[in-house]
This record gives sequence, C-alpha cells and structure tokens, in this order.
Amino acid sequence: MTGANSEAELWSKIPAVEGNGVPDPNVSSAPRLFTWEEIELCTGQKHPPRDRWLVIDRKVYDIGQFYKKHPGGSRVISHYAGQDATDPFKAFHKDKTLVRKHMKSLLIGELAPDQPSFEHNKNKLLVKEFRELQTTAKKLGLLKPNSLFFIVLLLHILLLRAAGWFVLWYFGTSVMSFLIATVMLTLSMLGKQKKKIMPYNYQHKYFPIMMPIVVVPVFQIYSVYFTFQRRLWRDFVWIMAHFALYLAAFVPLFGLVDAFGFYFLINTLDGAQFTWISQMSHIPMTIDYDKNMDWFSTQLQGTCNVNQSFFNDYITGHLNFQIEHHLFPTMPRHNLWKVSPLVKSLCAKHGIEYQSKPLFTAFADVLKSLKKSGEIWLNAYQNG
Repeated sequence: MTGANSEAELWSKIPAVEGNGVPDPNVSSAPRLFTWEEIELCTGQKHPPRDRWLVIDRKVYDIGQFYKKHPGGSRVISHYAGQDATDPFKAFHKDKTLVRKHMKSLLIGELAPDQPSFEHNKNKLLVKEFRELQTTAKKLGLLKPNSLFFIVLLLHILLLRAAGWFVLWYFGTSVMSFLIATVMLTLSMLGKQKKKIMPYNYQHKYFPIMMPIVVVPVFQIYSVYFTFQRRLWRDFVWIMAHFALYLAAFVPLFGLVDAFGFYFLINTLDGAQFTWISQMSHIPMTIDYDKNMDWFSTQLQGTCNVNQSFFNDYITGHLNFQIEHHLFPTMPRHNLWKVSPLVKSLCAKHGIEYQSKPLFTAFADVLKSLKKSGEIWLNAYQNG
C-alpha cells in the first residue's frame, strides 16, 4: 500500500476473519501438507467457487471468505489464488507482523517438504536474486521515507499556490496574470456494436481531450468517497482543508461561481498532466492474460521508465521510475532512482529488457498504442 494511509489504519477497519471450516493447524502438532497440484486447482474459478488458496513463505492460506474483506481490494489478493504470493505480499505490506495476526485464521497448512517454495515454471535463480535485492534495498534504508523531502515538497506546493494567488490579487484578473496564476496552480498539484457510441478506433484522437475532463470529477469524487468509506478521517480532513483554503483564497477575487470555474480549469489541466504522466508508462506496454510469471518479470513486462533528468524527475514527481515503483510499491519515490542500477543489473543478467525512453517519446507511444489497439478493435468488430 502507498500514500498517507498507514497499514494499521486499513487493517483495523475489518473484523477478524473466522476459519473456513478447516481445523486450525496451530492446535495440532502436525500441520496439513499440500502439493502444488492441489493448490493450483484452488483459484476460485472452479467448483466450489469459494475455494481460493495461496502460498506465502511456504504456508498455505484459504482466502475463500477473506478476499472480499481484503483492505487492498478483492481483485488484488484473489488474483494470486492458486499461486505463490510471497513476493507481492512482501512488496505491498510494510508491517508484516501486523498483517500476519490477521492471517492466522486463514492458515490451513504448508507445502510438503518435497515441494518447491514456488511453482515449477518460475525461474528459481531470478526469484532468489530478486528476494536478495529486496533485502538489500531494506538494509540500505531505501524503504524509509526522508521527512525533509516531503516537508520541502509541501512547502513547494504552498509556495506555488501562494504565488498564484498573489499574482491575481496584486495585478488583478487580467489575461496575463490569469495565465501566470493558472500555470503556478497547475504545477502545485458499452460497445459500438450495440449502442454505437464508443468509437474506439478514434480513441487516440479524443484521449488527450476527454481523459483530463473525465479524470478530474471521477478522481475527486472517488477520493472523498474512499476516505469516508474507510473512515480515514485524517485524509478526509486534509481534503476538506484543501477545498476550504481554496474557497477562502479565491472567492474574494472571483466570486463564488467564477471561483468554481477557475478550480475546474486548474484541475482539468492538472488532470491532463496526471493522465499523461501516469499512462505513458502503462498503456504502451504488453497486456496479456495471467501467465503466472514471477513477480520481477511480470512488472518489467507491464511498465517502463522515462529517462532521468531534473525536468523529468520534477514534472513526474519521481514517478518516471515506474519499473522500480512497481517492484517496490512501498518505497518512497525519492529513493526509486537509487535502486534503479540494481534492477538494471538484474535485468541484464537474466536477459530481461529494461525499457526507458525520452519523455516526449513516451507521450507519443501512448497515442501510437491507442491507435493500434483501436484498429485491432475495429477489425474485430467489422469481421466478428
């Protein structure tokens, strides 16, 4: 999990899960032993559909009832049903001691001594070396946030917002001052066959315009809903404080209606920035059915980086290192560049492509990918 929400906050919102009718192996001196052949049948896709087993550090857990209550979402955990989930478990959970307390009632046994720790099809050496890389990153302190970085980031946001307000207050709402203030505030932070309303073959053309407009209200509303639903009151207070501060600053300058219009404009531009930055490392990459690959290979296949530079680091908020962000989702973003050489080295050793490209090449690849997938869809629609 990433963001301001602590793991303890999320886990504390769910009740303890009762067992699934299986005797607690902690009571017996001889835990039940499993083979991979048995585990791979329990994906939740077969009968009975509730059977979902996964393996973490050779322990076998039944998540048949728990997956719907999983704080990180049901899809995330159920995706690993029938598989070894050790690496994603370590990647997404900082406080493993806390989480394991909730896992005790799900424990149904362990792998038999003659069984490997993960599936036979996975690269044993690569899995071993990535786990060593995880340990190295932890020993180097790369998983610990630098408070000064985030303090400076907060001051930077407040400074840009104050500067934007000052320009409008001092110079008035002329066209030039309006544009300058807007830039400052932007930087601070159905199918066609049936309804004929989704022209996917033109998606590369309307993406740059429609996505920012859609992203703004959806993300804003969902953020408020999510924090309220999960009772993350600290985050909820921050969101409300943001709105209150904006209204207090700009309603006296514009009036209530125009202030809301200005807010929508800033967030639309911010949405455009967010959309391009977040999608340039994902949309152009390979999308496929789950092939039960190892964690390292899967992340390298599904994302790419944008070359490091001061400008690229700044404009993307250090998320131009999407490969490292996927491999180490709890690593503070200011440390991602530090682990990058180690990731590159592991890729080179195992012949895995480490994709990194210039910023504007990454932007162009988004449109190329959308155009290509749109043409594939149109061909399937016309010939299907």
